[in-house]
Amino acid sequence: GRPAPPEGAETALAPSALPGEEEPPVADPRAAADPTGRRFRRGRLVHALLQHLPDLAPEAWEDAARRYLARPGHGLDAAAQAETAAEVLALLRHPDCAEAFGPGSLAEAPLAGRIKGRLIAGQVDRIVVGPARILVLDFKTNRPPPARVEDVAPLYLRQMAAYRALLRQAWPGREVACALIWTHGAHVMALPSAMLDTHDP
Repeated sequence: GRPAPPEGAETALAPSALPGEEEPPVADPRAAADPTGRRFRRGRLVHALLQHLPDLAPEAWEDAARRYLARPGHGLDAAAQAETAAEVLALLRHPDCAEAFGPGSLAEAPLAGRIKGRLIAGQVDRIVVGPARILVLDFKTNRPPPARVEDVAPLYLRQMAAYRALLRQAWPGREVACALIWTHGAHVMALPSAMLDTHDP
């Protein structure tokens, strides 16, 4: 099943993807040395914390994250718990995406509409709609994640370009910024607008 949320947060987790698209397989020679799927499980825990911690007051984030990660069923030792909590808290406070975890932001937001006659529907992990700028974040669990934005899978770029097109249609004139959060290693990757232009629906 899906990971449970931290205490005090609502329960809801859903994948974000365009219909019919799946994450591309990533060849990772380390996978054979990880038969229990620890890396995948840890990525799901990061996703759950990023999903639900913003529902709590910022001063409660660290304690809630540590209590959640300490649950025996997660199988993390003390060092892994501390490292994962630190990564998640750094993401929540990262200047490039903090606003998407702040007041007025939304989690698991559905998007749907028609672009050039084509019906597009999906669900973004985090979004904040400001008076001049919209920020969209999507979480990905690839292991290992790409080190460079140039190596991001084209289907992810198509996905984010489609989200951007829908949001531009709904809020004409507002800037739409898109970024991916890789839950393995927990880091932010902004997607240049010019790169998304080549994948517009």
